[in-house]
Amino acid sequence: MIQQEVKEGIKSAMLGRDAVRLGTLRLIFASFTNELVANGKKPTEELTDEEAVAVIARMAKQRKDSILQFKKGNRDDLVKEEEGQLAILETYLPQLMEKDEIEKIAKAKKDELGITDPTKKGLLMQALMKELKGKADGKDVKEAVDSLF
Repeated sequence: MIQQEVKEGIKSAMLGRDAVRLGTLRLIFASFTNELVANGKKPTEELTDEEAVAVIARMAKQRKDSILQFKKGNRDDLVKEEEGQLAILETYLPQLMEKDEIEKIAKAKKDELGITDPTKKGLLMQALMKELKGKADGKDVKEAVDSLF
């Protein structure tokens, strides 16, 4: 269970006096608790691994957006902090597929669904996102679909 891994990580970060790791893991754990409460569950319950990955993925996306904004604002100190947090978050996320793998799957799904009309891109995109949920970045999937038409 990812939630248990995060708990253990908090303990080891405390013992190792790793402030960045400790802060990030505490943020993850707080987000888990918030997710539980938002879904009408008790804060003492645990998220499934799929729910935990979704929470961490959302946090990683926020960090990526923040990094872009801080770079635009020439705030290198904040960029480094966010990049450190992002690196820790990514250790809990499953490895994403490579673009060439996504393109192969997209081509196969296009043939399977019999889509030849570029106006049906949305249907292909929807089917692929459902199949590749958590395995591929949505931006990469969109690029693969666009390259087929």
